[in-house]
Amino acid sequence: METDTALPSPYVKQFSVFLINRAGALLSVVRLLEDAHVLVLGLSLQDSVDVTVARLIVSDPETVETLFIERGIPFSTCDLLVVQLKEGAEALSRCLTAFLQAETNIHFSYPLLVNTNGLPALALHLEDIEFGAEVVTTQGFKILKQNDISR
Repeated sequence: METDTALPSPYVKQFSVFLINRAGALLSVVRLLEDAHVLVLGLSLQDSVDVTVARLIVSDPETVETLFIERGIPFSTCDLLVVQLKEGAEALSRCLTAFLQAETNIHFSYPLLVNTNGLPALALHLEDIEFGAEVVTTQGFKILKQNDISR
């Protein structure tokens, strides 16, 4: 008999949702998620003339993926590294210095809307996420997994 021995991913799934740039578009998505009992834990917006890309970290990625497919909402996903800043905002400089010294590029980053254990956390999309995780772990930072931030 075979058993599934796959370990949970050390990363957090981000959804990039493509919205028409008009008033209320983001609110409609947030309400859709709330109606499905899903919380938005992280949010970043990239705006242009015609469209907005909403980057979302959510409490239940599986439900959101199913919901977006069923509703025909265009989206893509990627993995993010979420780093807990246990010394608070003062740890940001130390975290960024670790990436600089390791010559790892940060493509984009944004804070989470929820505090984990009362501490701030930073979501990062990196050039090499596995190497980035190794870099910050060796510097004493805690990596948060999806189940660490979901309720």
